[in-house]
Amino acid sequence: MNHSLKNLDNKILRFTVTLVSAFIGGVVFSFLHTPIPWLLGPMAAVLIGARFGKIAFYWPVAIRDTGLIVVGYSIGLSFTKDALLQIIAKLPSMLLMTTLLVLFCAGIAWIVSKLTGVDYPTVLTGSIPGGLSQMIIFAEEMKGIDITTVTFLQVARLMMIIFVVPFLILGPLFHHPESGAAVDVVNRATQVSGPVFPNFIILAMICVVCAFLARKLKFSTPNLLGPILGTAIAGISGLHGPALPPNVLDISQFMIGSYIGLLLKPEKLEHKAKVISLAFLSGLLMIVGSVGLGLLLIYFYHITPSTSLLSLAPGGMDQMAILAHEVNADLSMVTGYQLFRLFFIYFVVPPMLRLFFKVGSKKIKRPA
Repeated sequence: MNHSLKNLDNKILRFTVTLVSAFIGGVVFSFLHTPIPWLLGPMAAVLIGARFGKIAFYWPVAIRDTGLIVVGYSIGLSFTKDALLQIIAKLPSMLLMTTLLVLFCAGIAWIVSKLTGVDYPTVLTGSIPGGLSQMIIFAEEMKGIDITTVTFLQVARLMMIIFVVPFLILGPLFHHPESGAAVDVVNRATQVSGPVFPNFIILAMICVVCAFLARKLKFSTPNLLGPILGTAIAGISGLHGPALPPNVLDISQFMIGSYIGLLLKPEKLEHKAKVISLAFLSGLLMIVGSVGLGLLLIYFYHITPSTSLLSLAPGGMDQMAILAHEVNADLSMVTGYQLFRLFFIYFVVPPMLRLFFKVGSKKIKRPA
């Protein structure tokens, strides 16, 4: 009995130290105005603390799962009837462009794998354009994939997109009329509002039930995909929930980022300088590929260059929507393409990767 109490006290102490460290990381990154500070800040702080601290850090999986359910609800809200109609209207081009972008990234991953010596499944998972949290959790589920390398590749891609795309869009290469200060685009385009009670209570129950069912059905990252599907279906059926306040989304990112920080083991990252430099280079090549595909969209739909680039940029949908409003791009088209890519990568890519890795492993094991 005493031994159990001692272990419980030890876990509480370890969790408290991890919690405080992660919170400090989030505050510091917020003060520095970095992208997604409450995901990257706790991730960095826990990574450093776990490596150099005297106490073994601890973060319960249940907290991570709760954060994923919250994010899943928020993403599911984006899938409105208007977004569905936009996707249906341009489904062939969306499917073509998204598939070409994923194949382009797969090609970049093959080159990076050859140059670094890191196995291709790891580099490929780290190069999928979108779903930072989902790809890292997917990597954790798959055997033989280096989570640390996947995380570095995904974070490097995200940082490149968030910093380079705004520079391109707002720079001299793209000329736009003054559009004034950005407004809350999330409420205008990517999320809907509904009554807090009883809709939110009902949708919260739907999210939990769908997460449970997704686990039973062995979905990839079930705590994220289950709530996305449940909320999206409910929204299209007419049950609209309230958009979550930014602080709530920050807390959910905090829950996920702190857990991811514990997964990172940089001491296991071979050829650190080469991998990190090639990660940023691959992120830059993804942007170049997005610009190239964007030229095809301009040719077929006669849209502005900013609309085409923001529609295909492999970054966060919320940041792309804000930029679209700032430069007077076609907001419905940008959010439609971004949503389709998001759902394609969440629902289609993981099963394809599982099949690809399974077939690849069988070929390796097959005797000559």
